[in-house]
Amino acid sequence: MLTYKYKAVSHKGAEVEGFVEAFNEYEAVNKIKETCTVVRSISEVKVGKGNFVSGKINEKALSILCSQLSIIIGAGLPILRAVEMIATQTENKKLKIIMDAVAKDVSSGLSLAKSFRDKGPGLPVTFIETVRSGEESGTLEHSFNRLHDYYNKSSKMKGKVKNAMVYPTFTMVVAIIVIVIIMVKAVPVFTSSFAEMGTALPLPTRMLIGMSDFFVEYWFALVGVVALLIAIYKFFDKKENSHLKFEKAKLKIPIFGRLASLKLASQFAATMSTLLGAGLPVVEAVSITGKVMDNDYIGGQVMETVAMLEEGKRLGDSLHNRTELPQLLVEMTAVGEETGSLETTLDTIGKFYDNEIDIASSRMVTLLEPIIICVLAFVVLFILVSVYAPMFSLYGGI
Repeated sequence: MLTYKYKAVSHKGAEVEGFVEAFNEYEAVNKIKETCTVVRSISEVKVGKGNFVSGKINEKALSILCSQLSIIIGAGLPILRAVEMIATQTENKKLKIIMDAVAKDVSSGLSLAKSFRDKGPGLPVTFIETVRSGEESGTLEHSFNRLHDYYNKSSKMKGKVKNAMVYPTFTMVVAIIVIVIIMVKAVPVFTSSFAEMGTALPLPTRMLIGMSDFFVEYWFALVGVVALLIAIYKFFDKKENSHLKFEKAKLKIPIFGRLASLKLASQFAATMSTLLGAGLPVVEAVSITGKVMDNDYIGGQVMETVAMLEEGKRLGDSLHNRTELPQLLVEMTAVGEETGSLETTLDTIGKFYDNEIDIASSRMVTLLEPIIICVLAFVVLFILVSVYAPMFSLYGGI
């Protein structure tokens, strides 16, 4: 995404300025108009320019920040003093820049949420809106405590998914490196020996020699093709329609797609529960949840339900058959609405999906291990057959 700096007029007629992240300028203007009536100027900015920090903030760092703010504010210290203390103590460079800028804003009379929004466009909208709700309701300590739990759980969940990918990724990378070394260094030695034999080479051996020659003589073409494919992907991924197709396709990938769906279900439930617990209305909570979903295709589907909610329909009915979120999540959401315990129900179902992610991650590793072993065994067998077949043919002709 790109980052834009803007100046606009709010719905109350006040002059405002800030930053917004979007795929293009058109989308950025639409986002700004959600809170402003007139956009006076807008321009793209680079990361780290001036008194501004872009890019996502690490969720673990956010969890620690929220915990510190909850404790300090709970101890009775003024908000300005709490922000200044954390600005001097935090080791996260991005957060330090943001907190220094926020401290100046708060000292001049601006609200904490507005300052976070203007000075930290990389901060999640969930964070900003929960802080705003806490300020308006006088429960800022409670809001930061909920945010701490939310980001702490989200950080741990993403860590589990990443850890599950470490073994298969490492194994495949090492295997590719070994195969390339064999093709570039070892096979050419055998090739010269085969040429001296003066015998017809079996098909597997000719195939191995052909692949080796390609790696040695045309490696730059292979690198160029890979670079070209990456460039094409990034080019189309910047276009909104293509990006959404890519995001949808990710959910269809065998094994990995199911894990992604479970992760999104957990994120939806946890985010909604946190926002509802902070006092936000259902419509606003759904709108914010749609914006922060890790998959933009699912996020867009969630956003489409906002119009239905504004027409008076229930959340469960709005989600039914309109999103690719798991059906169990949709049904439990409907049950929570009917019983008047939507926040608690979503929190419970979020924990259920966290457990499902643990099981799915372990199962994924269990399934990938034999697949990787079989692929590597086939490659090794092919190389051995290709190398020894000419020798057997030679010995048989003696």
